[in-house]
Amino acid sequence: MATIERVHIDTERNLLDVLDKVHEISAETVDPTHVFTVSQVYEGLLLKMGEKGNDGGQFLTPRQMIKAVIRVLDPKIGEVMYDPCAGTCGFLIEGYEHMRQRLGKKITAEQIETLKRRTFYGREKENTIFPVALANMILHGIDEPHLWHGNTLTGGETYGGLFLDAPGLYDVIGTNPPFGGKEGPEAQTHFNFKTGATSVLFLQHIIASLKKGGRCGMVIDEGVLFRTNETAFVQTKRKLLDDYDLWCIVSLPGGVFSAAGAGVKTNLLFFTKGKPTEKVWYYDLSDIKVGKKKPFTLEQFEEFFKLLPKRADSERSWTVTRKQIEEKGFDLKAVNPNANDTSDKRTPAELLDVIEAKGREVAASMTALRQSLR
Repeated sequence: MATIERVHIDTERNLLDVLDKVHEISAETVDPTHVFTVSQVYEGLLLKMGEKGNDGGQFLTPRQMIKAVIRVLDPKIGEVMYDPCAGTCGFLIEGYEHMRQRLGKKITAEQIETLKRRTFYGREKENTIFPVALANMILHGIDEPHLWHGNTLTGGETYGGLFLDAPGLYDVIGTNPPFGGKEGPEAQTHFNFKTGATSVLFLQHIIASLKKGGRCGMVIDEGVLFRTNETAFVQTKRKLLDDYDLWCIVSLPGGVFSAAGAGVKTNLLFFTKGKPTEKVWYYDLSDIKVGKKKPFTLEQFEEFFKLLPKRADSERSWTVTRKQIEEKGFDLKAVNPNANDTSDKRTPAELLDVIEAKGREVAASMTALRQSLR
């Protein structure tokens, strides 16, 4: 049995020295370059939960991806940000960090109060994650985390005391709705386009929650983009294109969420409320290999950020018009026209000829082997 190490404070002088050191700790004395703050430790614990496939992993979006989304959305002080399925509140926290860093030392006391108390709103359903999310926001400096506890899709409230003065519409939404979930009739009654698909209902909720001129960056499973055989999927995508400018889709690598136990292929959607979509700019990261030993990093977005201002074409990027999307029945899946086509173009008859030829080679080799044994 392994021994347990303990540190003993065995004199009054030692105890007083420890108390003096603890008393010296404050936000002003902590050097973030050399010391991990409590919020960083907390984030690390949440990450480990995800890596080990525990319950917390499904609520943790890779921070590097969140940073990329927030950089594109560029939220500013005075704008109100929302996440309808907040999980551990990664999007809201990164939005807070982005706004603070944007102003740097020029930030005023009034702006700090706005950030800490009147900017960030979210909803979370899970009982075990709601207190984790509250703690995460507070540890990162958001003094009044306006989190609503309940089912966003049904409206069923567990606790709404922190959400009493929440606005109905928002300037910025950053979010990662659940993948592959199914909802019952109670949730579907709140939406125009009826479906049991959780991600489609969340997309409807999100597009209804933006102010005019408001913008959204969200993760979505690829099935929502390419499915054209279910009416609600098509109607939701048509609504998105009719009333919102869906100006960018990023095709993500397949292993981005593998650490959280989800092998679902995902994409990023960026859209703005106010005018219909005329064309969509795509960027393809799907060929990048991602795993536990090779995580997704912000550096993999470098070319994306260079091309983004002009939405230029490259080996990874291209543009599709609204007409082309309609001709495909509102299939929005990213299909890179510049990617090398490695698919097998042989006909069934040609493949049978190959199999037959290989069979003859095997038979000849077996005959030669038998003869050598005689």
